[in-house]
Amino acid sequence: MPDVVLYSEEKDWLFFIESVTSVGPMNAKRILELKNMTSKVIAGKIFVTAFPDFKTFKKFSEDLAWETEVWIADMPDHMIHLNGDKFLGPR
Repeated sequence: MPDVVLYSEEKDWLFFIESVTSVGPMNAKRILELKNMTSKVIAGKIFVTAFPDFKTFKKFSEDLAWETEVWIADMPDHMIHLNGDKFLGPR
């Protein structure tokens, strides 16, 4: 399981949040593992990688999977959305 799992009852979304300093970023392999692990879950799934700072984000940016989210601790009021035409939300 990821470092943090949150559920929004209002939207029926599960947030899978991984600290890049523990396991690494939400890359394609990690997302496939989480999707397989939760294949019977019908809630929408949001995949987030948490970074301590922008420097660390830049170090891992090439490994991030599309259709994921990025949160950076030293800029907590902003998110980076790697999901094209949609803002925060499941695919």
